[in-house]
Amino acid sequence: MEIPASRFDAWIRSLSVQCDGQELIINVPSRFFLDGLKSAYGAHISRLSRQVSGTDIQVSYRVDASLAEVANHTVQTTNSVAPPSLLVDGYIDPRFTFDNFVVGSGNEFCHAASRAVADKPGEIYNPLYLYGGVGLGKTHLINAVANALMSRNHYRIAYRTGERFTNELIQAIRNGSTDQFRNQYRQVDVLIIDDIQFIAGKDRTQEEFFHTFNALHEVKKQIILTSDRSPRELTNLMERLRSRFNWGLVADIQAPDLETRLAILSSKAELAGITLDENVAHLLAYRITNNVRELEGALTRLTAHATLTGRTIDIDFARHVLRDLLHEDVRAISIDDIKKKVASYFNINIREMTSSKRSKNVAYPRQVAMYASKELTTQSLPEIGSQFGGRDHTTVLHAVRKIKKMREESDDFDEEMGRIIALLKQ
Repeated sequence: MEIPASRFDAWIRSLSVQCDGQELIINVPSRFFLDGLKSAYGAHISRLSRQVSGTDIQVSYRVDASLAEVANHTVQTTNSVAPPSLLVDGYIDPRFTFDNFVVGSGNEFCHAASRAVADKPGEIYNPLYLYGGVGLGKTHLINAVANALMSRNHYRIAYRTGERFTNELIQAIRNGSTDQFRNQYRQVDVLIIDDIQFIAGKDRTQEEFFHTFNALHEVKKQIILTSDRSPRELTNLMERLRSRFNWGLVADIQAPDLETRLAILSSKAELAGITLDENVAHLLAYRITNNVRELEGALTRLTAHATLTGRTIDIDFARHVLRDLLHEDVRAISIDDIKKKVASYFNINIREMTSSKRSKNVAYPRQVAMYASKELTTQSLPEIGSQFGGRDHTTVLHAVRKIKKMREESDDFDEEMGRIIALLKQ
């Protein structure tokens, strides 16, 4: 296995090892460093250790704080240009790389697009706009792009969530430092905003982002955005911003299929250093379908319980430990939950769900919530209507039929409703 020199300096050079023939102990400078090293190279280290020793040698890790100085000195002396950490504004998670991203039918297009942007930032797919439900891998991909660029050592990267970008602007306005705020973002080579939907409905933030977007795009600096929905579904977004989001490439990431879920479990189990029974893997992959994060969480919980109790991870153990998660599909969903989540999705006040307002931006989300209430609860049409401001059953029936017809006639709308239903089940 070959890795770039900058990656070797960042992850390998500062390590120290001890070996007694049966156990290989790797000393690392910090717990944070350990998490990143195991995620990025743990499986490779285990495999190479077995190959070199010719035995099934055990690999262990130990935190040695004295190595932190060695790591810092290495970064400062091995690079003739600024170290990657000095070129990054924001936290890039070193665990998320292209190497450990499991590609499947639902995410292969987004993965290929992200790879292309990492290879030629600012030249193609600018902006790159990735959207999809929670826990499907959007954040992994944009961190992978950033990590790939950092390995080349000369890109100035700003990484923000939509919420943090907004909060920084608010603080700059209060302090009278908006010029400094603008310069901070307009001098970068790559701007990454995770959850850009957060700025929808916030006019001042949108205005500032609009001008920052233009300034960077004009000089071919790369812009990468993620969202839980497509630009056209961000109803409270300025039209001119929505238009610019469509200038580059808009790509949606889908929930992983069964084969991909099994591959993800296999990859995560290998990184964790555990052997996952095939029956357990299939149980998890068949029953946990919403997103990758839930799948990883289930595996983490199983591993923790097994480690603490000394139990073997078999099918009965998995069913017991994950009994709440595996039965999530039959969990009771309340109409109040549906109203709250749908209102949040469409950026309206939950009180408007039960109001007399009939404007499109309120009536449409209300109809979606009524449809979801019929699909996901056992409540009757009159009972549903009563929880939406005392509406009668014919109003609910009209909403259900309308949304159902729209799903049948439009693949895009059916896809969006699928994401909303998945969100409501979380």
